[in-house]
Amino acid sequence: MFLRTSALKSLSSVSHFGIVSRRLASNKSLKDTIEEVIPVKQAHLKKLKTEYSDASIGDVKVGNVIGGMRGLRAMLWDSSVLDPEEGIRFHGLSIPDCQKALPAAPGGKEIIAESMLWLLLTGQVPSAEQTRELSRELAQKGTLPSHVESLIDSLPRTLHPMTQLGIGVAALNHDSSFQAAYEKGMKKSEYWTHTLEDSINLVARLPALAARIYRNVYKPGTPLPEIDPDLDLVGNYARLLGYGDNQDLTEYLRLYISIHGDHEGGNASAHTAHLVGSTLSDPYLSYSAALFALAGPLHGLANQEVLRWQLSMLKEVGEEVSHDAIREYLWKTLKSGQVVPGYGHGVLRNPDPRFIALQEFCESKPELLNSPIIQLVKKTYEVAPGVLKEHGKTKNPYPNVDAASGCVLYHYGLTEFKYYTVIFGVSRALGCITQLVWARALGLPLERPKSYSLEAIEQLAKSGSP
Repeated sequence: MFLRTSALKSLSSVSHFGIVSRRLASNKSLKDTIEEVIPVKQAHLKKLKTEYSDASIGDVKVGNVIGGMRGLRAMLWDSSVLDPEEGIRFHGLSIPDCQKALPAAPGGKEIIAESMLWLLLTGQVPSAEQTRELSRELAQKGTLPSHVESLIDSLPRTLHPMTQLGIGVAALNHDSSFQAAYEKGMKKSEYWTHTLEDSINLVARLPALAARIYRNVYKPGTPLPEIDPDLDLVGNYARLLGYGDNQDLTEYLRLYISIHGDHEGGNASAHTAHLVGSTLSDPYLSYSAALFALAGPLHGLANQEVLRWQLSMLKEVGEEVSHDAIREYLWKTLKSGQVVPGYGHGVLRNPDPRFIALQEFCESKPELLNSPIIQLVKKTYEVAPGVLKEHGKTKNPYPNVDAASGCVLYHYGLTEFKYYTVIFGVSRALGCITQLVWARALGLPLERPKSYSLEAIEQLAKSGSP
């Protein structure tokens, strides 16, 4: 169903799902492009229902049921697939493929959120002009409603930034196009159009919302600039945060937010958005729920834990760190009963391609190559897999994206740990809202798995009943 080749095919014509589609489209709008793709996807879904509904694609074991449903093939998520060996692909394109194909900001080199969003929503690589037009649309829609500004400003500075972000996103549903149209009575065939409208508005407003939270918590009284209509989404986000003059940090944020935007549907935040969205909650409510899942220590807070651990190591072993000193610190961490943060992944069994992309970014910047914390990340990568293999209790001894992401932010001066997951939240919206749109376009049903008690599971296991 999905392309598995590692090489980028011709950008003008790539086969997906048994069809051939032009990757470089004309100057059609995003909505027009999605409207063109929907009948093809609907036909494909109908074929699956008609011809393969009773086909088995895996067995459910007791370990799956009591182990967090890990590994179960039980969810439709069309924009990306995560392979244990090769990592994430977006409509068949690897991260290096996307870096070659997707438009960057004027004067920049890295993927921008708009081009990734277009790819996720349509399965097509946008032209530079389509990307610029989407940037202009997002900037035009990026100002927060006054009631949301007042709400965020009223929250205590001590309230976690992720809690504030979830509250702000939920409050945006006051102006939901989907909710208003549903209350008036609309056709099911129109669900996706109002969901798309809400989704674009949500993505557009996230930078202003996230920056306002940053200002209130960490730099109270600092004025917020207006949104610049000539900048892309992340360019404006960096500017609103007060880092608009730092082009290297802005480029890093562009890369981070783009490649972090979707990571299949089984992760907690994406799955939460899908589940809540299946009740026909609007995108604001659906994504606010996803943000509260993202706020958990086992999900979006991981990059904070990595940075704390790396800084503790740096403090103990010093800046002139050796491989032997890192090895000793790794064993100290493991023998204390802790895990090595930033290593291992629920699905991957090789180094995370997102980590590799961030490492390559670091290697292209002389100031990062000379940074003690970035050098520590690199040297830890050279030592940690061997130690973890010797330890023998880690299925994947390789780094995930969190092993590097927070450390780069820290180097560039964005040192407020608790805020890092908010940046993750701005990013992950790209994939979550994509699937909300497509769930409505394809008419996906309410998600409702079957549950069993411990006793019932044991009886089924003993009897061998299906």
